[in-house]
Amino acid sequence: MKKLFAIVALVAACSFAMTQNVMAQEEEAAVEAVDSAAVDSAAVDTAAVEEAAPQEEAPIVEEESEGIHKALKTKFIEGGADFMSLVAIALVLGLAFCIERVIYLSLAQINTRKFTADLADLVAAGKVQEAINLAANTRGPVAQVSRKALECLNSKDQNDIATIERTINMEAEVQGSYLEENCSWITLFIAMAPSLGFLGTVIGMVMAFDQIQKAGDISPTVVAGGMKVALITTIFGIVVALILQVFYNFILARVEALTGNMEEAAQELLVMCVKSDKCQK
Repeated sequence: MKKLFAIVALVAACSFAMTQNVMAQEEEAAVEAVDSAAVDSAAVDTAAVEEAAPQEEAPIVEEESEGIHKALKTKFIEGGADFMSLVAIALVLGLAFCIERVIYLSLAQINTRKFTADLADLVAAGKVQEAINLAANTRGPVAQVSRKALECLNSKDQNDIATIERTINMEAEVQGSYLEENCSWITLFIAMAPSLGFLGTVIGMVMAFDQIQKAGDISPTVVAGGMKVALITTIFGIVVALILQVFYNFILARVEALTGNMEEAAQELLVMCVKSDKCQK
């Protein structure tokens, strides 16, 4: 019995010791949890305070940007008034001829197929004089070629097909020369603008060497002025040539389109003249 009581007492003591151990561990864990929660709440409060506090805005530095026209004016003056003025004159005159050609070619453009169809209807109905009046009141090279052909058809001594065809070819050459009028001036200014720029470049180099000779030193500050003039004149000359070249290519495209319309109309005119009763076969 004593041994049994001793064993029970030992087991109870061990159980009590283990219970105390577990309770101590649970209390430590609870304390750690409370501490971590307090730390988290403090961090949250700090973040809230930082968010609530007014933030200082960084000063915005606005860069002053010059206008394009002002920058061009500045570079124009830096490039030297002599050659830069010549390049500007080449640009103005070249653009004047380009605008004149664009307006002329735009007014010369008509609906060729509708126009020739109307002429064919009038000629087939025997109303050649009305067809001539229609062509005379219509602008453009196609109408002028048609008018000449119909006048030959309406005449008594030139209404054979060979004469009509020759008249069409001659009038087409005349109208083609009108279309290409003043284009040679545009090509002249296209070639002149970069040439003036290169001439300014050479003169700028000569100025740089003169400054080197006077100073007796080849430092960058001595040659910077002459080199700057040289580069600016070259840039402006090339830019002017590029602008005029774009307009010139557009003009050539319109001329080719109108020439194709004249060729198409010439074929239609020959066909309607051959079908007409007034034409001598």
